[in-house]
Amino acid sequence: MARTGTKGELLRYLLRQGECTAQDLAAALNISSQAVRRHLKDLEAEALIERQESSTQGGMGRPQHFYILSAAGRQQFPDGYQVFAVDVLDVLRETMGSAQVVRVLQHQWHRKALDYRQQLTGPLPQRLERLTRLRQQEGFIAEWFPLESPDRFIYTEYRCAIAQVAESYPEVCRYELEMLGIALDCHVERTHWLAGGEHRCGYLVSTQAAPSTGLEVLAGGQKVG
Repeated sequence: MARTGTKGELLRYLLRQGECTAQDLAAALNISSQAVRRHLKDLEAEALIERQESSTQGGMGRPQHFYILSAAGRQQFPDGYQVFAVDVLDVLRETMGSAQVVRVLQHQWHRKALDYRQQLTGPLPQRLERLTRLRQQEGFIAEWFPLESPDRFIYTEYRCAIAQVAESYPEVCRYELEMLGIALDCHVERTHWLAGGEHRCGYLVSTQAAPSTGLEVLAGGQKVG
């Protein structure tokens, strides 16, 4: 059941922002730092949020902490469409077999790769910016930033819009990784994985060509690129 009151507002703000310090949350919710820390302590005890240490220093040289939703915290925001999708895949597996489920998932990512590829143009930073906006529209909390090397970038998703599907059918994560490489027309390597217990899905994106995968040939023999 979704939380109400101040704790519910705090969870919803973390859902939208991905990660925040206690000071950020106090300012956003217009409550005192003491009050927000009390709520954070309660939510952390319930395993609905996680506290992470930032690489930057806070006041007096102390390490600065930020908070993120845990997997249990994200489940406070149920998605009826995901439940329906899992139910459909379950029925398909029961009636047609697991191989048919795999074919359906592959076909879906075929379509997704082509849809994205047609919308992502220009230099890689421009394609990443456009992809980030598209994914945000689909319910993902996504961001990207450049590394020191001019041809390497980090793309991150803090909330997965298909988390429940991935939990039941982890194959979708492999197809999604391949799809991102094809859509961006570059090499994409997974560095962090929500389904593996981490707080985000992270990808290292580089300008080298995407490796050949089975997703390159779309349904009906249409090839991406």
